[in-house]
Amino acid sequence: MNAHVVVSDLAKRHGAVEAVRGVSFAITRGETFGLLGPNGAGKTTTLECLTGLREPDQGRIEIAGVDVRATPEAAKEKLGAAFAGAALPDQITPREALQLFGAFYREREEPAALLARFALTEKADARFTTLSTGQKQRLALALAFVNRPEFVVLDEPASGLDPQARHELHAHIAAMKRDGRTVLLATHDLHEAEKLCDRVAVIARGKIVAEGPPRELAAGAASFEDAFLRLVTGAGEGTGA
Repeated sequence: MNAHVVVSDLAKRHGAVEAVRGVSFAITRGETFGLLGPNGAGKTTTLECLTGLREPDQGRIEIAGVDVRATPEAAKEKLGAAFAGAALPDQITPREALQLFGAFYREREEPAALLARFALTEKADARFTTLSTGQKQRLALALAFVNRPEFVVLDEPASGLDPQARHELHAHIAAMKRDGRTVLLATHDLHEAEKLCDRVAVIARGKIVAEGPPRELAAGAASFEDAFLRLVTGAGEGTGA
């Protein structure tokens, strides 16, 4: 396997709760990889550790050969992330936000190019508070690409979107794959994962309970959803974050 991203024996405790317990997976270069699990399964904690937002208690994380824990600044140059529920100051504009975020990186995309790519040119100077949910989500994606990342993390990117905005989002994710980017997609939407992901890992109670292409995981079940529910039920209810 040509591993572009490696997570090995990751663990994180929140007080008495073991949110993540020995999570390991690898993502190949150019692959769209899904992380699926119920609420409290450990998805968010895993993503926060992977992106450097939270320090794990143990484990190894590498992005393109860079050790995230040892050299976090170097890792962040290769990484872009869009987290569910992320917000910006009400009065900032998309153009200003892209300029601000870009200032933190050595390599950065011009705001005009990102505004065009994510269909935000007409809203470039509108205040964040006036944007629709779909426009805010497209801005989050644009911000994730401001440093020309090799690896993109998307946390519930379709949450709250209407069907048209969801369709546009899926087209953007498919374009990431065509561009050769490695994508980690954390989602509750099983149809979305089945449609977009080359492989998925199912996490429950802070541990990976199954991994593979959605079609393979669904083998012997009536549907991918039935297979997912069987895997999660077999592992018990999630207790992580």
